[in-house]
Amino acid sequence: MTGDRKSKDKGKSAIDADLVRELARLLEETGLSEIEFEREGQRVRVARQLQAAAAAPSRPPAAAIDAAVPASEPAPLDPAKHPGVVTSPMAGTAYVGPEPGSKPFVEVGSRVQTGDPLLIVEAMKTMNQIPSPRAGTVIQILIEDGQPVEFGEPLMIIE
Repeated sequence: MTGDRKSKDKGKSAIDADLVRELARLLEETGLSEIEFEREGQRVRVARQLQAAAAAPSRPPAAAIDAAVPASEPAPLDPAKHPGVVTSPMAGTAYVGPEPGSKPFVEVGSRVQTGDPLLIVEAMKTMNQIPSPRAGTVIQILIEDGQPVEFGEPLMIIE
């Protein structure tokens, strides 16, 4: 009887690989990120990381923004069509200050002259200062510090 008991205890603590494979297959088929299964006191939980979650944009999609604006208000002006828009001259990572934790080059309401530094775009490990193309007042900053930007993406608006 002692031999019987040991094999039963061993069976309870052993992981049922077929069950784990079946649950993993269900994750893939259903698109779920986690499944938990319990039978006879044994619980198995299988979870996976979703790659799409890591690649999701930090800004809500345009449809979500449009839904949040009441119908009685006019739609906001597209920043890319604004005459004072400053766009990114390259793809990279935008930083609002010269180094992490430092004061930003400009803030909303800042007066700038042509050539004043507005922000930095890091591309291929090179820090590129983006100068102001015109004199005026910064009325809107369209990016967050450390945000990836694409060539031609609106960064800020100067009037």
